[in-house]
Amino acid sequence: MSDVSAASPTGMTPGAIDPHVVDRFEQPVDGKMDILGLDRAELKTALIEAGVPEKQANMRTQQIWSWVYHHGVTSFDEMKNVSKDVKAKLAERFRISRPTVVDAQYSEDGTRKYLVKFADGNEAETVYIPDDDRGTLCISSQVGCTLNCRFCHTGTQKLVRNLTANEIVAQMMIARDDLEEWDQSSHGRKVTNIVLMGMGEPLYNFDNVKKAMHILMDEQGIQMSRRRITLSTSGVVPMMQKCGDEIGVNLAVSLHATNNDIRDEIVPLNKKYKMEQLLEACAKYPGAHNARRITFEYTMLKDVNDKDEHAKELINLIKKYKLPAKVNLIPFNPWPGTPYECSEWDQIKRFSDIVFQAGISAPIRMPRGRDIMAACGQLKSESQKIRKSELLRQQKAAAESGEVVVGAD
Repeated sequence: MSDVSAASPTGMTPGAIDPHVVDRFEQPVDGKMDILGLDRAELKTALIEAGVPEKQANMRTQQIWSWVYHHGVTSFDEMKNVSKDVKAKLAERFRISRPTVVDAQYSEDGTRKYLVKFADGNEAETVYIPDDDRGTLCISSQVGCTLNCRFCHTGTQKLVRNLTANEIVAQMMIARDDLEEWDQSSHGRKVTNIVLMGMGEPLYNFDNVKKAMHILMDEQGIQMSRRRITLSTSGVVPMMQKCGDEIGVNLAVSLHATNNDIRDEIVPLNKKYKMEQLLEACAKYPGAHNARRITFEYTMLKDVNDKDEHAKELINLIKKYKLPAKVNLIPFNPWPGTPYECSEWDQIKRFSDIVFQAGISAPIRMPRGRDIMAACGQLKSESQKIRKSELLRQQKAAAESGEVVVGAD
């Protein structure tokens, strides 16, 4: 097991599995400092350095914070309770930006997927999933991913770089813009939950993720409850305790297997941090209890991890480590070139029933946004995807040969 290294930008010592993170390419836009991604203390300091009198700094910080995170403004001119001379001074030194939404796709089931391009030209995807009683925003933490989980489309795109706190926060802002959520008086909140389950491994970008979540949780800002934020990890064991202590959000673990042999094959990180280490870290996760359970994500792969014996092994593991847990069973979402198939529906239900009968919640997560490649494991930068015209050509050829090609969006 690697020791936590203060010298590493990820808080980890890179090894055979751990990423060697590429520094962010800072492309100059206009020389101005972006408000998004600054916490309130940083914003106050920046305002003072820009010439705002220190006696006014607290008031101005609160005014700006409210306009940005309560009203979603992108221009200082929209800040009605700020004087003209102060607005002019702010506009000279600062900006309130949004990345470019290159493409926004809307699924027939209400799911929305945004392809977001950042200042350096790199892209990531963000997904909004509406439900009867909630609206969940799936946020990316990296461009690409280093983990190469074999069943995951995102894992086929190499890690490019970590996203900054600004870029993580901006994904929430983009979704709220599109959902017209800033005027909550008429319809209430649409984004009620956040899941860090998009592109990348959040615990390999810990500092930026932590900062972004604290900005979104700020009680004078968007006010997301930590109980409504879930961070998903593939098992970066040394960072899990730190996550619980310093961010304090719900934990989800991409388990997908019940023994080391299978998990070594489909989740390569398991070669570094074995299941025993991972489950011990889950048992020690701060704040985990029966009312705030750890979620195990389990993708159902036909003839790989979906047999009755696997369900029984899963039960034994959860009970052995005395884990307050639930299991989300995820029907595999196919993508072009995958070597795996989704388990048969009857077998998924049988697997769920076996786990339920042992007193462990095991709901089947119905796929959302498959028609726009927005379902679990399907996210990937559009620039890295096969072109739609080429995919349609493949589908036509496959239809003629009796095969099936999925994934046109």
